[in-house]
Amino acid sequence: QVQLVESGGGLVQAGGSLRLSCAASGRTFSNYAMGWFRQAPGKEREFQAAISSSGATYYADSVKGRFTISRDNAKNTVYLQMNNLKPEDTAVYYCAAGRWSFISGKKSSDFGSWGQGTQVTVSS
Repeated sequence: QVQLVESGGGLVQAGGSLRLSCAASGRTFSNYAMGWFRQAPGKEREFQAAISSSGATYYADSVKGRFTISRDNAKNTVYLQMNNLKPEDTAVYYCAAGRWSFISGKKSSDFGSWGQGTQVTVSS
């Protein structure tokens, strides 16, 4: 079982940037895809981005061009760089560990382990 710990959330003004980090432990990080999701109050958890073990990336249309997912296998860490943030980006952001080395999908069920989440609040 993999353990995930997110950090980097906070309060930012619209148009600003944040970088989220997710530190993983408990299995060979470099062998698995990783992803980021978010959940706003009263809404379902929503896919944001994923990265395969080889570095291939996949984004939700709503964040394409604004968010960048990356990974540092030496540090067992995956990042989500968020630029040009909007108030509608306000949510709890969750890191998720994939079940395979490749990105198998963008549903929550395609990921096997989750972090505790980090709050991102974007003010207008």
